[in-house]
Amino acid sequence: MRLQDKVALITGASSGIGRETALLFAAEGAAVVVADVNDKDGEKTAADVTAAGGKAVYVHADVSKASDSENMVRVAEDTFGKLNILFNNAGIMHSADDNAITTEENIWDLTMAINLKGVFLGCKYGIPALRRAGGGSIINTASFVALLGAATPQLAYTASKGGVLSMTRELAVIHARENIRVNALCPGPLRTELLMSFLNTEEKKQRRLVHVPMGRFGEAKEIAYAALYLASDESSFVTGTEFLVDGGITAAYVTPE
Repeated sequence: MRLQDKVALITGASSGIGRETALLFAAEGAAVVVADVNDKDGEKTAADVTAAGGKAVYVHADVSKASDSENMVRVAEDTFGKLNILFNNAGIMHSADDNAITTEENIWDLTMAINLKGVFLGCKYGIPALRRAGGGSIINTASFVALLGAATPQLAYTASKGGVLSMTRELAVIHARENIRVNALCPGPLRTELLMSFLNTEEKKQRRLVHVPMGRFGEAKEIAYAALYLASDESSFVTGTEFLVDGGITAAYVTPE
């Protein structure tokens, strides 16, 4: 088992990448703290982990709130005794997120609060716990749009993920000598509820897919396996990276005919 005796805290774990990662990490031996605002589905993720023979606890956490972020780390240490892996995965992609002219200020603020401030708060309270455990791995979910402009406008989302990528690099440098690794996981377009609700017409879906050399959307479980590598000791010399799992989109981003 690749995560035997490790404790992982995963935000946004009620669905999509977070849920698949919680199930995978537990199957690989980790005790998992499932954090989300969706109590029903979050509790289901934790229950599914335990039903499969793993260890999990659910905690309600709005990552944009300092008190909730502090509490989820406390729950990890109080329940399982330590924290080795922090996966700052929670994020939103609002349907009203568009270009600079049409995106409302409240949509911008909400996106930044969850996608960017949420990662900051996770690290603010998670890093001291990792120190107490003697080090560990932080994985921050960014996106391929942190490196490229999105064909379908989503300005607040793109800017927030660019911020996650920059913050990840700086944290990696700051904490490298403390045995704390920090990497940004950059998924390409995925067939998850989050993206499919944003790409809500066939035209939007095809406009995104035309850029993907593999010709399909990725699956959440494919990202979970990448997170597993970054969480495990196999990636012990990997920090400060933009870990792209994108079906080749950043290697061949072209304008369609």
